[in-house]
Amino acid sequence: MLPSSFRRVYWIDDGALSLGICSYALIDGADAIVYDTHVSREHASAIRGELERLGVRHIVVVLSHCHLDHIAGTEIFADCEIVASRLTRDLLSHRLTAIETGTSDAGPPAISPVILPTTVFEGQTQLAVGRLQVAVLQFNIHSADGVVIHLPEEGLLLAGDTVEDTVTYVSDPNSLESHIDGLERLRRLNTARIYPNHGSPRVLTASGYGGGLIRATQQYIRDLLRASHDPELAGLDLRSFVAESLEAGWITYFEAYERVHRNNIAKVAAR
Repeated sequence: MLPSSFRRVYWIDDGALSLGICSYALIDGADAIVYDTHVSREHASAIRGELERLGVRHIVVVLSHCHLDHIAGTEIFADCEIVASRLTRDLLSHRLTAIETGTSDAGPPAISPVILPTTVFEGQTQLAVGRLQVAVLQFNIHSADGVVIHLPEEGLLLAGDTVEDTVTYVSDPNSLESHIDGLERLRRLNTARIYPNHGSPRVLTASGYGGGLIRATQQYIRDLLRASHDPELAGLDLRSFVAESLEAGWITYFEAYERVHRNNIAKVAAR
């Protein structure tokens, strides 16, 4: 357990560990795609060490977006190809000094060095991991540089932070209408199994989420927009706010997201 002062100040806990976070690897023989590098060099080292124990010798990293809890371990993969959207690279480049000195808007701890993406794309690209062909797609959901990995033949989606369980973290309240549109595009991929970077361990280690997670996120954003001019709705606690999605079984309730929800309400009200 981290001391309370650490929990109040440091992004590594407030923005990541307190909610739970994971990254993913797609493996075929000696090849792997690593989707996000986690919250620290130590976490990234554990990921790489496990892959090498399994016989992986060639790694391609894909970054889901530029937020610190997803790019903090890039140094451990400095000898690998690192793929991201062009916007992710531009945002990281612009903020590089602040991130590496711990003076960015997110605050400390510093991440130094940050290894910038070596391969960038716009819109979409294709990657191969052994015999697996995957689509890497850009979405303006949660952040303008959001990137997901889609395996259409397997009906599988690695979703990054485009969806979360219990609710999305609003980073750009002025783009929420665009996020709803992006979620509809995401829904049309018709994936049977969705794996977000923040979700219930019980669900993630079973069969993942169904399309209901996307529908729950769309409804949550619509209700956030309604709450900006409906004081009664804005005053509900999270469990009551998302009661229909909980009853439908699309999401689970995690108390730590109560704080996220209150912050979301405040951001939307102030936009």
